[in-house]
Amino acid sequence: MTPEEIVIWLQERTALGILSPEPLNAIAQVIEKQVIPPNHCLVTEGTPPEGLYILLEGQLESDSNNKTNPALTIGFLPGSIIHLQELMLDELAQRTITTVTECHLWVVPAAKFRELATQYPEIAQAVSRQMAQELAQLTSVLTYEQERSVALRPYLVTKATRGIVGTSRYAVRLRQEIREATDDRKSVLIFGEPGLGKDIIAALIHFGSKQRREPIIKVNCGILQTSGADLFGRAGGKPGLLEWLGEGSLVLNNIQETPPELLPALASLLTTGKYTPVSRSGEPTPEPRVSKARILIVSEKTQPTIERCIGHIIKVPPLRVRKTDIKAQVEYYISLYTRARGIARPKVSSEALRRLQSYDFPGNLKELQDLVERAIVQAGEAKELTEEIFWSVDTKKKQFRVNLLNAYPGLRKLLRSSWWPDRINYGFTLTAFAFIVGVLFVGPQTRDRNFALNLFWAWWWPFSLLAFPFLGRVWCSVCPFMIYGEVTQKLSQKFFPRKLKRWPRHQAEKWGGWFLFGLFTLIFLWEELWNLENTAYLSGCLLLLITAGAMIFSAIFERRFWCRYLCPIGGMNGLFAKLSMTELRAQQGICSASCTTYQCYKGGPQKGEGMETNGCPLYSHPAQLEDNRDCVLCMTCLKACPHRSVEFNLRPPGMELWTTHIPRSYEVALLFLLLGGVFLHHLPEMQSRLGLHLDLTQFLPHLGLSLLALILPVAIPFLAYGIMQLLYVSYKQLKSTQQNPKPRSFVELAYGYLPLVLGGNLAHYLHLGLTEGGRILPVSFATFGMNGEQLPILLAHPAVITFLQGTTLIISLLLTVVLTQKIARQPMRSLFWQHLAAIGLAASMWAMIVSS
Repeated sequence: MTPEEIVIWLQERTALGILSPEPLNAIAQVIEKQVIPPNHCLVTEGTPPEGLYILLEGQLESDSNNKTNPALTIGFLPGSIIHLQELMLDELAQRTITTVTECHLWVVPAAKFRELATQYPEIAQAVSRQMAQELAQLTSVLTYEQERSVALRPYLVTKATRGIVGTSRYAVRLRQEIREATDDRKSVLIFGEPGLGKDIIAALIHFGSKQRREPIIKVNCGILQTSGADLFGRAGGKPGLLEWLGEGSLVLNNIQETPPELLPALASLLTTGKYTPVSRSGEPTPEPRVSKARILIVSEKTQPTIERCIGHIIKVPPLRVRKTDIKAQVEYYISLYTRARGIARPKVSSEALRRLQSYDFPGNLKELQDLVERAIVQAGEAKELTEEIFWSVDTKKKQFRVNLLNAYPGLRKLLRSSWWPDRINYGFTLTAFAFIVGVLFVGPQTRDRNFALNLFWAWWWPFSLLAFPFLGRVWCSVCPFMIYGEVTQKLSQKFFPRKLKRWPRHQAEKWGGWFLFGLFTLIFLWEELWNLENTAYLSGCLLLLITAGAMIFSAIFERRFWCRYLCPIGGMNGLFAKLSMTELRAQQGICSASCTTYQCYKGGPQKGEGMETNGCPLYSHPAQLEDNRDCVLCMTCLKACPHRSVEFNLRPPGMELWTTHIPRSYEVALLFLLLGGVFLHHLPEMQSRLGLHLDLTQFLPHLGLSLLALILPVAIPFLAYGIMQLLYVSYKQLKSTQQNPKPRSFVELAYGYLPLVLGGNLAHYLHLGLTEGGRILPVSFATFGMNGEQLPILLAHPAVITFLQGTTLIISLLLTVVLTQKIARQPMRSLFWQHLAAIGLAASMWAMIVSS
């Protein structure tokens, strides 16, 4: 290249173009050309510059030990001039420069360049002007950065305090989702329960991305202006946070607290990446601006308005489903606390760890961290954190409960043996039920001469009702209906091999309860209209119909579908089992942290002390049970569990109804149907009290009065609840709702009548049990045509029967009042009308059962 061409190139491609041709010609005369191979150190920081370098071709990059000035770490492209400032100011090289590719350079030796600068003062003046311009630009940039720093400083997130700890599948999936979110610039919604460190996850996403050097700020949505001026800025006025943020990340914390007026603007920002500064009324709407910031949203639950505009959605799992991670979390928090304070690191005992794993941690990670730190402080110089130190993990679920399996090891041995319930079912019940049904069909047809009929009405009903408060749904574990269902299932699989259908759970949960309600209604009407109590073959037909339902559905579906969703007797048992003083549960922490096979639920081979089983017949996991409705106490889970997690607890009767219970409308309908059944069983007394004179030998009048008996008692609770609602509305208008708080929903409060319904049914069947039940021996002889008149009988005195019936009603009424108060958690005066309704129902049953 000729000197003239060099001058033109310098004028067009370099910063020396501001010089006149004369000094440029002088520079062109002394230029030397060099070719430097790639990955070669051209300049070393802190050494005198050897010359002025002008890059013709290739690429250079620099590095510096001065980390306070990131401008020193840059790349150089063709046309770049190196060491101009150092040569003019006689300084050392400020950076180390290496070649990235093969580079072609023009070099002016340092001595010759200084001679030219002395000969041509214009060079020094030009450099001074350029440096002044650069200084002005730098000052402007510095001023902007200072203003930006002041604006962003209150919201800055400096670092992510921790990562995702643990090896559970939830932790692995969460880490994967975070990695996926760092690969692009799409918006992210992070939602989950309080205390999970969702803002830390947002910081992890930012600092793991390519824009990690840009700022990240966190803004609480509850303090945002409804206009959005703090986010979007004002037209012609103060910039908003989005403009100051540039390519950084904006964390919108607690999006659920955002002013509703601001949600459309946020949705538009997430969808289009543009926002409109706020303008004053009457001013034209400014042009939308493009936001380069990344939006990270933190919420306790999903937001429908925002969710469809989001690129990534991350659901943070609560700690209660990550029990396997608790050990790692505890060790991590212990390490953080002890390292920060320079103290010895204590160990955690295995008993303490199991106790922690059995706790649900409603406060999640924040609660666990506080608990660990408090335990370390309380332990003092102790080398081990024992179970007693973690005093706050004594949960409400463990209060007032005694595990009978630990208190009585013999009971555990019995319930894990083959006797319960398989040998009872297949060694006795299977044959006995067939014999009893046969006797009902071929034997005498009245209760005083047929022991099977006597056994069903005078023995089974009273004893099953008495068992509910003690053992819940235990009858279902030896129920003959499902024994024959299981036999049908096994035989059908043997002769017609196939895969049984899975349960249609959604439809069954929605309609199964109403099906058994309708079936129970028909049974009640059949019992009353055709004198089922005193007609043996009809009682046998009833048993066979229920058994047929169990057999048919067992041949179609897996396990005990009929028993869980459709059996009318099972529905009644499940309802009354809620009042039981015993429960079968499992330690959630042990199940979540130690169990990987779920043998109690799925079944499987022998493992440890766990026996081989087919899994829970009702598809219930003991660790997830919230009430006794779906547990038949078959103890399959106790036999299958290899971790000793299953518990059989003694507890306050009906405790679940005011703690973990979930109300269901079809259960309430069944509850009031069973209440109406008490009145139906005393139809003549009811007719007498109402002053009616219907001929009950006629079918239609009998049917009409029967339906009235089933419906009329329900009107009393509905009327009481309606009065409570009216009173609340009246007090609300008077602005005194503190004296009369809003009533809970009718479906919730209705469970308060459950003890009264059970007591009314028990009071009715006590008469049969205490009068006819004691005649079982002579009735048994009469069944087979023999004379048993001389055999002993046991009969209670009428006064004793009356006393027991009255006592049962009084106790059940008191329990109803107590249970209603527990469920409602409101002052007694606000529930006065419900209590009055319970008293009215109890008085009505007293009049029909005790006084008749």
